[in-house]
Amino acid sequence: MLHIFTPSFLCFSLIMNRTHMKRFNILKMALSGLGSTAQGGHEETFLYRSVRIAAVVALYWFISITMVFLNNYLLDNKELEAPLFITFFQCMVSVGLCCLMQLLSTFCPWLIDFPAVSFDLKTSREVLPLSVVFTCMITFNNLCLKHVGVAFYTVGRSLTTVFNVLFTYIILKQTTSLRSVLCCGVILGGFWLGVDQEGVAGSLSWIGVFFGVLASACVSLNAIYTKKVMPAVDGNIWKLSYYNNINACVLFLPLMLVFGEFSHLVSFNRLTDLRFWGVMTVGGVFGFAIGYVTGLQIKFTSPLSHNVSGTAKACAQTVIAVVYYASSKSMLWWTSNMMVLGGSSAYTWVRSLEMKDTPRKEPQDSDKEKLLPGEKESAGV
Repeated sequence: MLHIFTPSFLCFSLIMNRTHMKRFNILKMALSGLGSTAQGGHEETFLYRSVRIAAVVALYWFISITMVFLNNYLLDNKELEAPLFITFFQCMVSVGLCCLMQLLSTFCPWLIDFPAVSFDLKTSREVLPLSVVFTCMITFNNLCLKHVGVAFYTVGRSLTTVFNVLFTYIILKQTTSLRSVLCCGVILGGFWLGVDQEGVAGSLSWIGVFFGVLASACVSLNAIYTKKVMPAVDGNIWKLSYYNNINACVLFLPLMLVFGEFSHLVSFNRLTDLRFWGVMTVGGVFGFAIGYVTGLQIKFTSPLSHNVSGTAKACAQTVIAVVYYASSKSMLWWTSNMMVLGGSSAYTWVRSLEMKDTPRKEPQDSDKEKLLPGEKESAGV
């Protein structure tokens, strides 16, 4: 066949070639990461960013899941009925790690960046309301884990999002969209179905469910009070952790006395067992690390991606628990978990869309009004 190369045909071919080359260059830049520069001025490749994000997400999953199983192992110890002491010890480990990090940052500032913290009684009093909520949160959280186990833990602690919406209306007098309320309805449906299926299986612990509901409420309140007391610690999350854990250690002492845990400790025959204290210390280290890796995941991804990752982690955690403990679960039991996780993911997505559509306010106004960062944390640990 004879091709006639007219001037118009040549121009058309040239335009198409340029368009093709432009698309190729854009694709090449996207894959190679050209145009994205690291803080040090070096260009980051697409592969490098992908590997870094994958490593951060994997680290978050590992620390979060391991911490849950470690706490379950410690709390399930029939020889030591002292859940408050276990939580108290983990808070002490967190305080010790804060002091260690501060010391290391003094001698190795190029390696570790940690704020200089010295105990101030006035600051401690300002942080105390949060510490009360924080103490209740981790206590009820561990008691829920003790009574329901890891497999049902996701469902038992699933009402945080619902309480976020409820407290937004009660405390802040702000209404929630119909789509968000529908997502909460799916979560509630999954929660009740899960409770029903645990009852059918004969493994339901009503006290565990009760503690799970209280823990969910405290997680929401913790978000409110965290925002309120942030100015007292200059907006630094590590200072907040330092004062929060010191206050919690003090608050746990009378609680341990009231619930008679000191007598359990005296009669515990493994107080000199190094393996027991090693596991206790590792649990405290993981409890301290979860705050760091959570911030790290949000930094290198986004709050929305963090929620998606947390939801997927909760799903994987449930599957691992069922396989590890060789449990047999019904289809409706799995459906309840999928409803909880699906409803939580949908709520995160809906809220992200609504926040994009909301006009940006002045910083001082947003600081006063946005007291419920529930969108950033619903899956938890």
